[in-house]
Amino acid sequence: MATVLKKRLLLCLETNLIKMNSYNSLLEKIEHAKDLDFSNLIDSVIELFKKLWLKGFLVVLLMVGFAIVINVLFSLIGLAPKNNLPYGGFDMESFFSFYSETVIYSIPQTILMSTITMALIAAFYRICKQYVLGEEVVDDYFYFLKKAYFSKLLMLGIIHTAITVTAQFMFLIPYIYAFVPLAYFTVVFANNPDLSEVEIVKASFKLGNKKWLITFGTMFVAGLLGMLGLLGCGIGVLFTMSIVYLPVFFIYKEAVGFEDSSQIEQIGVNDDSDY
Repeated sequence: MATVLKKRLLLCLETNLIKMNSYNSLLEKIEHAKDLDFSNLIDSVIELFKKLWLKGFLVVLLMVGFAIVINVLFSLIGLAPKNNLPYGGFDMESFFSFYSETVIYSIPQTILMSTITMALIAAFYRICKQYVLGEEVVDDYFYFLKKAYFSKLLMLGIIHTAITVTAQFMFLIPYIYAFVPLAYFTVVFANNPDLSEVEIVKASFKLGNKKWLITFGTMFVAGLLGMLGLLGCGIGVLFTMSIVYLPVFFIYKEAVGFEDSSQIEQIGVNDDSDY
């Protein structure tokens, strides 16, 4: 019994040490990230989209489905955002009041939707990573909705919403700035699910700030390409919109790189054989 407890204690200490080293290593890689070429990034985004557009479409379809269900549920319990638009001409005070109420009433719904959206997109990034590394692609779109990850995603959803709401109250410029670091929450989490919520947020802002301009530029172009789906009677945007998630995936890939397997997972595998 004492031997088992000792092994578990050592495993816990080793796991915490690896987590710390993993976080420090991530920050170090971001700090020394190489300069990226805009045209090469766009080419990579388009090429991967052409190969994985169907999987991206399924992710977007799932997000739309969840959004409809959540909106209906919140409407039934009376927590849906109010849509009482001001009439009788434009009035700054009325507009600000409407804008503020809409943002505030949207908070619970936004938290839940942000959590689910990050889980689905993280699963999409996991599929993209498997494809890029030449591994067997496993189409598990609900991989990060498991109990082991959901509480962390929920906290990230709360942090994401808090930053978004604060930026929205400051109107356009702060929200545009915050949009880029926020976009990295999911890809950092997908590749480092063992990190704490605070570490994920710090790493996302560090990478977002360091690569802000090229991230904004590539996401803007990808957004324009995604909107081409509107030409297909509007519904075509469901097939093209997933391209907007690929720029941060490739920027993370080039700036940080991918690990073939988690060191923490390997510790668990190796130590299980001792029991």
